[in-house]
Amino acid sequence: MFELLGAGLANLMQVQYLVPLALGTLAGVVGGALPGVTITMTIIVVLPFTFSLDPLQGLSAMTGVYVGGSAGGLVTAVLLGIPGTPSAIATTFDGHPMAKKGEPGRAIWLGVWASFFGGLLGGVFLIATTGPLARIALQFGPWEFFSLFILALSMVAGLVESSVVKGLISGALGCVVTILGSDPVMGQERLALGIPFIKGGIDFLPVLIGVFAFAQIMTELERGAGVPGAAAVSKAANLAVRQVKVIWEVLSRPVQLLWCSFIGVLIGVLPAIGGSAASMMAYDQAKKFSRHPERFGTGTPEGIVASECSNNANVGGSLVTIMAFGIPGDAVTAVMLGALTIHGIQSGPLFILQNPQLAYGMFAAYLVAHPIMVAIMWLGSRWMLRVTTVPKAVLFPVVLVLCVIGAYALNNTMANVYILLVFGVIGYAMVKFGFPLAPFILGVILGDQIEINLIRAIMTDPDPWLFLTRPISGVLIAMAVGSVLLALWQHRRQQKRLADAGENADF
Repeated sequence: MFELLGAGLANLMQVQYLVPLALGTLAGVVGGALPGVTITMTIIVVLPFTFSLDPLQGLSAMTGVYVGGSAGGLVTAVLLGIPGTPSAIATTFDGHPMAKKGEPGRAIWLGVWASFFGGLLGGVFLIATTGPLARIALQFGPWEFFSLFILALSMVAGLVESSVVKGLISGALGCVVTILGSDPVMGQERLALGIPFIKGGIDFLPVLIGVFAFAQIMTELERGAGVPGAAAVSKAANLAVRQVKVIWEVLSRPVQLLWCSFIGVLIGVLPAIGGSAASMMAYDQAKKFSRHPERFGTGTPEGIVASECSNNANVGGSLVTIMAFGIPGDAVTAVMLGALTIHGIQSGPLFILQNPQLAYGMFAAYLVAHPIMVAIMWLGSRWMLRVTTVPKAVLFPVVLVLCVIGAYALNNTMANVYILLVFGVIGYAMVKFGFPLAPFILGVILGDQIEINLIRAIMTDPDPWLFLTRPISGVLIAMAVGSVLLALWQHRRQQKRLADAGENADF
């Protein structure tokens, strides 16, 4: 393992791999620092530029975007109180108060170094566990894979905040998209609706781009453009700090650093939950175990460290899921899964065995991206604040044009552009009516695999009880049912609490 990792690091130090990694990390940091431009949108914009690169170059660039974006969100979270990415929400709780106290540089660099160390701890987990988990996955038959994908879908559908039912409906609608076109076994046309470009099926990348990017852009435009007061904060900010002192502030909390990084990794392994949940949970844990919980929300370093180390460790956990099981941990790894597919590479249990150089090259890219991220933040944190003042009326049309170009470049056909526009409208409508997008996208990604493994299992042995009597499959199905039931119970308990609070308010 160490020999392969060393070879991967040596290979990545070559200019043709280091440059895409550095540019991807820069794009991620800038995209993460722009409120409303998420990591997902940034990686979608970068994706078309990776088509002509070899697999390791393209995946290095996207890994850089992921790492850089996870850290970049803290810039505006600290200086403006507006998280650049959802995963930086918890950073605003203590980062912005610390900045208002006259220590913006300390707040930013506490976040940067916490991201750095948390990310490296996530990297240790990524390298140590991907191989063993992949070997376990090799024991899976079609019954186990079917049950695993059902579990993934049930978890993300059950972890939505608004409505469990809407989450399940959203996931089911995503699965419906995958049956448009032709049967995966017999090749027979089904539900093509007489539309020529649907007969061959729908590529999930235009769907992904349309649903996320278009819906995000329209939602942000509705909220209004501009970030008032950004220029004033930029002029007032003094970002100079003693780096050794800040690094010691982070490292002097080893238990918190390890525990919050572990939370980030664990949440990252669970499909489609994301860095925002990881940072919020880590922040909550840090507050519960703190000797001075009353200081949280007033500018305490513990809150910043907890949030930032967990959201970067979350990246390592998400990469474990895609590399060991072939399941995207979130929307960003869904795009990376698409990039692997475009290059003809199958992600999943055999990925490391069949592509060891690429796998360990990705490990190396993840590790090297962190010092590159620190260097970029050191060189450009003040300049990046000025980027946040770009009017959304200028920014979003550019992003939309790049998304259209990316969809067209996938197969050089207008059909993908039409799909992007149609699903952009569908995604926007789903947001307006309160349907979560994450289950829908996961349904689109996993729907094919759910159907194929179901057909394989039935063709191998028509006994449906095997899904329950095979030990691993039965446990996974039970976990899926338990996940939905737990979500229903939590949702009902929350509604009861709100009702009780309303009654007490009336008195």
